[in-house]
Amino acid sequence: MKALVAQALTGTAGLAYADVPEPESHDAVIVDVGAAGVCFPDLLLLRGEYQLRLEPPFIPGMEVAGTVRSAPEGSGFTPGQRVSAFTMLGGYAEQVAVNPSGVIPTPDGLDDGAAASLLGNYYTMQFALTRRGALQPGETVLVLGAAGGIGTASIQLAKALGARVIAMVHRPGAEEYISGLGADVVLPLTDGWRQAVLDATDGRGVDMVVDPIGGEAFDDAVRVLATEGRLLVIGFAAGGIPTVKVNRLLLRNVSVVGVGWGEFVNRTPGAQAEVGAQLGKLVADGLRPPPPVRYPLSDGVAALDALAGGQVRGKLVLEP
Repeated sequence: MKALVAQALTGTAGLAYADVPEPESHDAVIVDVGAAGVCFPDLLLLRGEYQLRLEPPFIPGMEVAGTVRSAPEGSGFTPGQRVSAFTMLGGYAEQVAVNPSGVIPTPDGLDDGAAASLLGNYYTMQFALTRRGALQPGETVLVLGAAGGIGTASIQLAKALGARVIAMVHRPGAEEYISGLGADVVLPLTDGWRQAVLDATDGRGVDMVVDPIGGEAFDDAVRVLATEGRLLVIGFAAGGIPTVKVNRLLLRNVSVVGVGWGEFVNRTPGAQAEVGAQLGKLVADGLRPPPPVRYPLSDGVAALDALAGGQVRGKLVLEP
């Protein structure tokens, strides 16, 4: 079968589209991949900058959707069934072996690209908004990096949970795309954006900030929190890992909350099924991720370069 193989930790330059053996396992679900989700941690993994450092060769890819080829007896899955799966590795391939605990039936009405889009970003943000952030209807959420995969998921889910959403964008021409997702206010991430957020909230500030970018925006994000506001630390797409002076949190009665979905799943049996059931209900009620940006698996290097260059709005998927 074909796969994208990381042969060196040199970013996308170390990837090769190559023939590899088909996966074999009596204990795993073998999935024929219809779409593999691409996420920012994949880029970090390829550069040797992720919290999990792997020595090449390996096949990246943490999210897939497709069809069951084979499944162990008692797993609850059958050949031909449409499923989605958290793979952690191996997704950039025509087939992948997945532990049954990481496999989820694909909701009706979603093709494989849309199903893959729901995985990392929407599971992370459903967990982040409801469990870590305790979002309440009527609260105001500020979303940084709103045109990315985490950003689009944050906007849609926060709106579905009854929040008012202010979205920040730094990509030219992204405003219409973000408005179409349901954001109530769309603002450019330029100098003076902190005051623009305060103006949009009549000086009160926001109840929650979704921050997948880190870097220089972090300090101003803390400053726009209202009393008892929460800043959700999702990631560091800007490259810099910020620090916070905790006396500022004490004096203003605000919180900085870490969100590590993968680690939570590893330590909390049943978490994936619980969040999956919540998302399944939202899908049944009409939630649909925006159409993903689709590349052939053979063009995976170009796809990842586009993601690294900020050229992708929403979710990127690779299709074998």
